[in-house]
Parts: sequence; C-alpha cells; structure tokens
Amino acid sequence: MRNVIRWARRARRTLGGSAGLDLWYDPGYRLPIPSLGPRHGLEPRRADFVAWFLTLEGFVHTEDVHTPQPVRYGDLARVHTEELLTSLTDGRRLAEVFHTDPAEFQSDEVMQAIRRAVGGTVEAARQALASRSACLNLLGGFHHAFPEKAGGLCPVNDIAVAVAVLRAEGFSGPISVIDLDAHPPDGTTACLAGDERVWIGSLSGSDWGPLVGCDETVLPPGTGDGAYLAALDALLARMPSSELIFIIAGGDVIAGDRMGQLGLSLDGARRRDLAVLQAVQGRGSVWLPGGGYTTEAWKVLAGTAFALLGRGLAAIPNRDPLDLRFERIASHLDPQTLGSDEEDWLGSAEIEEELGIRQRAPSRLLGTYTREGLLHALDAYGILSHLARLGYRAFRVEIEAAALGERVRVLGSDAGSQEHVLGEVVVERKTLAKRPIVFVHWLTLRHPASTFGRARPQLPGQEVPGLGISVEVVELLSRAAARTDAHGVGFRPSYFHTAWPTSERSSFVDPGRQGRMEALVRDLGHLGRYDLSVALQQGRVRLNGEPYAWEPEPMVYWLKGKSARDPRVDKELEKYRFTLSEEP
Repeated sequence: MRNVIRWARRARRTLGGSAGLDLWYDPGYRLPIPSLGPRHGLEPRRADFVAWFLTLEGFVHTEDVHTPQPVRYGDLARVHTEELLTSLTDGRRLAEVFHTDPAEFQSDEVMQAIRRAVGGTVEAARQALASRSACLNLLGGFHHAFPEKAGGLCPVNDIAVAVAVLRAEGFSGPISVIDLDAHPPDGTTACLAGDERVWIGSLSGSDWGPLVGCDETVLPPGTGDGAYLAALDALLARMPSSELIFIIAGGDVIAGDRMGQLGLSLDGARRRDLAVLQAVQGRGSVWLPGGGYTTEAWKVLAGTAFALLGRGLAAIPNRDPLDLRFERIASHLDPQTLGSDEEDWLGSAEIEEELGIRQRAPSRLLGTYTREGLLHALDAYGILSHLARLGYRAFRVEIEAAALGERVRVLGSDAGSQEHVLGEVVVERKTLAKRPIVFVHWLTLRHPASTFGRARPQLPGQEVPGLGISVEVVELLSRAAARTDAHGVGFRPSYFHTAWPTSERSSFVDPGRQGRMEALVRDLGHLGRYDLSVALQQGRVRLNGEPYAWEPEPMVYWLKGKSARDPRVDKELEKYRFTLSEEP
C-alpha cells in the first residue's frame, strides 16, 4: 500500500495532470421509486450527482460520457431464466425486489432504467477490452441477482450478462471479478459458476455462508482503513492474470452506512480504488458503483472517478451537485421566457375575475413567473420528466392569490385522464432575521396514483405519498428567490421529516431551537427520517427525560450557504439529550 499514492502521482504527472475516462450515464439511471431514499437510505440521484459534478466542474469532457442503449432481453436470457424475466414485467414481483409497493412506481420505467444500466456495463466491457483501459458505469454491480431469482435491489446481474455477451461475441480470455461491495456476490457467483475462465474475489463485511467458486474474505463489523487495505492487498495478490476485470467499488463500505457493516473513511475508500487500479493497470477494467446507503455514497463514486482520472487523493469539493446543476440551468434560462405567457384566451377563472366574482389572480408569481414560464422552468430542471416517469402527463400550472401571499398549483393527469394536484405552494415576500426572504407558508408534493403500505408508511400530515423530489423543489424555490433578489427561502416545518432534508443548508432562526434540532439528529438520527418522524408523532421521544413535542418554528434556507454559525447554538446543543421510549 505504501507505493499506491506514489504510483498515482506518477501516473498523474505522466498524463499531464488529467487522464481521460470513458463514462456511461443516462438521466434515466435515476430509478423512479420515491421511497428509495427515505426507506433504504439509497440516494436515487447518485449517478446524477457524480455525472453533474464531473462534467460541470470540467473533470470529464462531455464527449467522453456515453449514453448506453438498453440491453436486449435476448442478452438477458443468456444468463437468466425466462421465468425470472417474465416475472419482472409484473409490478408486484419487481416491487418485492426493491422492497416497496407496486403502486408506487411505473414498472416499465424501472425495468427500462435497469436494462439501460446493464447495457452500460456491456458497452463499457467492450470498450475496456478493446482499449485496455478503465471504464466507469455510474449504475451497476447488481450482484445479488441469480439466474433464476432476483433480490436485494438487483433484478438482473449486469456483470454476468456482460460476460455472457462477450463470450457469445468470441472473447474466450480470462476474466476476474473483484467485488468490493459491503455484501458478498452470491448472485454473481451462481451466474458465473459454469465459466471456468472467470475468477471471483470478494472482500465484504457480511457472512452469508460459504460461496463455492469465490475467493471470499469476510471482515469483522466496523473494520477500518488499515485492516481493510491489508486484506485487500492479500486478495489482489491472489488474483490470477486476466485480460478483463470487473470491479464493484461499493459505496456501502464507509462508516455509518445503514446497510453495510464496515468502517472505512472516504479517504480509505479512495485508497482502496487506487490499490485496485494499480493492480489492474495495463488491462481493461470496468468499474461499477454497487451499493451505497448514505448521503456520502455519491462522494465514494466520485472518488472512484477521481482515482481513474489520475487525481490520486484529491478531495471532492464540498459543493452540492444539485445546486451546481440548477445554477448552470438557471444561468441559461432567459428571464423573458420565464415571464412570457403564450395563453391569450380567457378560461372560466379569468372570466370570473373579469366579472368580479373571483379575486383577481396575480399574473406573475413573485412578480416574475407566468404560468407558461413556470412550466418552462419545471421542464428545464427535469421535474416534468420525473413526473412523467411516475405516470403523469398533460401538465399545467395555476397561479392565484391566497390569504397569505400567492398560491401555485402544478396539475397533471394520470393514466385514466383524471387530473390531480401534484404540487402546491403558497409563498410570500417578507423579512426574517433582518433579511428579505421568500417565505413558504405551505408546500405539499403529492403522488395520488401511489398508495401507502408497509414499505412506504403514511407519515404525519400526509394524505397521499410524496413524489420524492422535495430536495429539487427547495432548490427551485431558492432559484426563484434569487431571481427576485431575496436572500433565502424561509419556512416553518410542521414535522421533523419536512425539516431534515434541508437541514444541511437550513437553520432555525432561534439558536436554542437550532441546538435542539442538532441534538435530536445527533442522538436519534440513526433511526432515519421516517421512523424518527413517526416516533415524534407518537410521543415516544424524550428530551432530558421529559416528553418532547416537535416545535414548528421558522427555518431559513440561505442562498449563499448558512449564515455565520451563532456561537449560542453550540452552548444550547450541549444542554440537550434525546432518548426514545417504547411507550408514549
């Protein structure tokens, strides 16, 4: 391991400071399953985050980003049984694979995303073999899929399919699979059992019993950087010579991952990738992300890209990729377009306004956005395409006056042509913390075509499940505030689950309330957003031994990062200890 960093630096100098990298990615990689983030801790935008970060910051040229074609079912059938492939067209079976409810997502869209990801692995394998270089697919490593059964968020096995396709195309050389996900490659081992020219090595933190045909090392829970890298060195020393290597550079190996049991740091995960890269240099390699169930998982994958780009241990800039992307989109949106309204006809609401029956609606939200302008923005930021993947169409926007400020509704029709309110927000300009802001009095995001269930329980305040885009909507509101010269977006979260998603950029105005929020996350955040919100609603949370009720006080999402941290917050933080009781 001592030579790894020196080797990476030499490689970077040799490449003039920047290696090329063939990258496979498509916006459709985001699985349209709203509960994946809150329920499993899996960031559905991980591939998006890494692609946006690498391209917008200039680390990868756009011409090196390849859009994969969905793999053919005929190629899936080289590995998987017809019974399995047929079952995956049934939303109920596919929902079991992702531990969610069938009504929550469009099964066709999910399988399209999976087939596209498998296509990316196949194409990357062809390119890696031809160029003897490293290639990165931003979605893949579905190692829990067997020939006859799916499981563990893995409908089909992309590595096994890629091997089968290459074999069918005439490649007969030796292949290695290095599985560095936190969980063992049970499905991959079964799928490749008949290919004697494939070696599989695994380093994981979970013992699922012996895997015949796999060189497996199971590490104790919490294994840190030093012990892990030593075990990796030993595994790599046993790897036979191969012409093509598949590497699952799992993001679930870092400390705090709710599904993995290892304890690597982000730096340790990067050293892992550098060690493997050194071991496979000069040969074709396909790198895949595998699992990752923390907010830091995208940084592990971005770190893999940095290793392949010859950037050694260079730090990943602490910049939110969604903010970076939306900032770039905003810079290209014409303000005149956002304020244009192509509709010159009078609907029933407009006629009522003209007759004085209805209060006249503002023609522009916050004096800037017309209805058509809002639709244009929603389309540009990818919100409408996400809603379409969830099964909605025929979108339109309404703007009207509200008791406090202005109300906007986004409507769309389901497959049966029934129109629904998909999103509603009431905003007002005001001053908070002595700074002008856009204050959100009401915000709801609704997925009425979905249902609540065991995998997606009903949260306090919810009438129907959400759309899984709260982070994007808050970012959109911040862009709207910026265009109107406001300093931030304020809101009063009625529940914990509405406050936590933005807590990295938002803070309560009152330092004591901010201290209690941070103490709550520190002490009980391991429960997750859903379970902790429910526990608060049930009255099972205790503050310094006494029953605690959620405090819906004002928070602000500052556009230029948080305000300078109030020193009183740290003093308040130490006053509080939260615990959980079994009974209210």
